[in-house]
Amino acid sequence: MTTPYFQNDLVTLYHGDCLEITEWLEADVLITDPPYGMAYKSGRRKDLSPIIGDKDLNVRDASLKKWADLPALVFGTWKVERPENVKQLIVWDKRGGAGFSGDLKMPWADITEEIYVFGNGWLGPRVPAIYSVPTIPNANRPDHPTPKPVGLMTALLRHVPDSWVIADPFAGSGPTLMAARNLGRKSIGVELEEKYCELIASRLSQDAFDFGGI
Repeated sequence: MTTPYFQNDLVTLYHGDCLEITEWLEADVLITDPPYGMAYKSGRRKDLSPIIGDKDLNVRDASLKKWADLPALVFGTWKVERPENVKQLIVWDKRGGAGFSGDLKMPWADITEEIYVFGNGWLGPRVPAIYSVPTIPNANRPDHPTPKPVGLMTALLRHVPDSWVIADPFAGSGPTLMAARNLGRKSIGVELEEKYCELIASRLSQDAFDFGGI
């Protein structure tokens, strides 16, 4: 059994490789932003190192294979091959956020990301599969190259049954774990880089519950 890096009544965080740590596989739903072959590096923050495992799709696909066919929400992009067995596509519209990405030679800015839906058991009335949530302003970003807004993760979690334990094996700056904590949900996170584990632990140790911000 792996010793947690951080743990409280709702959140358990492990430091290590999710392909070697197995505790997250005991959860009921996967909500994660894995490396997906973009070799991403921030153009604004030169001090941030590239995401480990982001040179190809091997890490993403290996982790999804371990998860099998259980319910999952997985971030991605149209620029690479989508995972197998996607049942629904959600679009995250980053309108109004911190700058635009994409080919600067094009007159259109890239302001969306894809979220792939797997499995069954999701809750709530039918709503448009587009979430318009601004990206985090650069001045407010945690020290991570691709942080997701806690408000976005909170909106996604409202479609998850209360009794389900949430897994995020690529915890990053911790938005999934933060959103779960804010909603009183149990979650299990894994993060490969210790500096991000330290960041997550610091954020979770704060008393303030942020439902809409970073």
